[in-house]
Amino acid sequence: MQLNDKVALITGAASGIGKEIAIAFAREGAKVCIADLALDAATATAHEINASGVSGKAIAVAMNVTDEAQVDAGVAQTITQFGGIDILVSNAGIQVISPIVDFKFEDWKRMLAIHLDGAFLTTRACMRAMIKAGQGGTILYMGSVHSHEASPLKAPYVAAKHGLIGLAKVVAKEGAKDHIRANVICPGFVRTPLVDKQIPEQAKTLGITEADVIKNVMLRETVDGEFTTVQDVANTAVFLAAFPTNALTGQSITVSHGWHMQ
Repeated sequence: MQLNDKVALITGAASGIGKEIAIAFAREGAKVCIADLALDAATATAHEINASGVSGKAIAVAMNVTDEAQVDAGVAQTITQFGGIDILVSNAGIQVISPIVDFKFEDWKRMLAIHLDGAFLTTRACMRAMIKAGQGGTILYMGSVHSHEASPLKAPYVAAKHGLIGLAKVVAKEGAKDHIRANVICPGFVRTPLVDKQIPEQAKTLGITEADVIKNVMLRETVDGEFTTVQDVANTAVFLAAFPTNALTGQSITVSHGWHMQ
């Protein structure tokens, strides 16, 4: 029960990594807000958590993280229902694969808006609430190995994930006096719908088989040729969310089977 009675808002939590983090937090006693663009899916995830018998509980809110009003309203709704916010997990993200020379500017802007604007808007709203409450808090950003490394065909994704590390460092410095910590979780390839969608796209663009994409592109730099799991990432999120002091802040934690060692 490492997060007993803590309140966590998790964006993009209706599926994939965000959903697994929400389940892990609720299992550790947290009250969880499932914030997602897809309200029906978010509601289903909240119902699943509430019906699972874990000690935590969950609600769902509709949230387009690029919409300032929706972000502020979702944070306010969470505070109204649960009494505050102790943890933010900025997880919402998308992926678009293309060479730079063919990349549509509208796709570039959309990628950066979701990953960076969304992180900023949710951070600002939650920091305001944390500072007002005076109880400190934790902000976790879902980065990637691509927060440190680059890959072809992913210019805005790599740029955005690098940017999250810079944002976390500033939040760590500004938030320290109010006992607000900020860290970035940097997974390797996790077998989620987002990654499954990339496999045929990269195979087509690179002119190789899907098996080669998995073995020679996605997992080539790991120590064991294994995907990172959603449970691996969720366990890391629980550890960081429960960490009690500013001793661990402004850091990026890589969870990648050895791909990118710091």
